[in-house]
Amino acid sequence: MPRLSHFDAQGNAAMVDVGNKKQTERRAVATGQVRMSAECYQAVRNGSLQKGDVLGVARVAGIMAAKHTAFLIPLCHPLPIEQASIDFDFSDQECSVIAACTVKTTGVTGVEMEALTGVSIALLTIYDMCKALDKSMELGNIYLVEKTGGKSGTYLNEKRG
Repeated sequence: MPRLSHFDAQGNAAMVDVGNKKQTERRAVATGQVRMSAECYQAVRNGSLQKGDVLGVARVAGIMAAKHTAFLIPLCHPLPIEQASIDFDFSDQECSVIAACTVKTTGVTGVEMEALTGVSIALLTIYDMCKALDKSMELGNIYLVEKTGGKSGTYLNEKRG
């Protein structure tokens, strides 16, 4: 079994020393979805919620979250994010909004956590803005789609197709 990198030899939580790693271009994409009632879904899709542009606010929230991941997840390194974006798609069949977060940097450690944080906060923001209409929304299916760069190279989540 591989050794977990966020623990020292005594089993204490530790920040990984990335001082000797080479800088490379790094990119990560994460996705997730929020399922909601048909009424709520149509309001989000049509942009007709009283609170305003739900997806616009969720996009900004997700980008901000990606940029601040190191403040939220204790052992993450603060990174100079070069690009972060949130894109949305719709599933009429499932009455769900699918969010994808892409993050890029040139650095010594990857941006997987930033992409996962960005997509999670975008989905939570949709929930927050829509909860008056549907408190039973379900957030889920959040996962890393792919990552590139670094010593380990490219990873494509083949479990997810």
